[in-house]
Amino acid sequence: MKMTCYMCVANLIVLGICGGIYAFSGFNVLEFLSFGIPVVYKSFLAVCAVSSLFCIYSLIAFKPFKGLK
Repeated sequence: MKMTCYMCVANLIVLGICGGIYAFSGFNVLEFLSFGIPVVYKSFLAVCAVSSLFCIYSLIAFKPFKGLK
């Protein structure tokens, strides 16, 4: 479970970096890395969507910030 959380967060960090590069330069890194194949591009975005849902679930279910006040 811990490894899954690390992978999901790393996946979202990579997506954020690629999105920032696209926002500031106009160069789509994800499209470049997927060689312009739309299925690969959309599959990665789908995996990122599931990763974000898992991160939200883990924050709700495990309450990692419960002791902080």
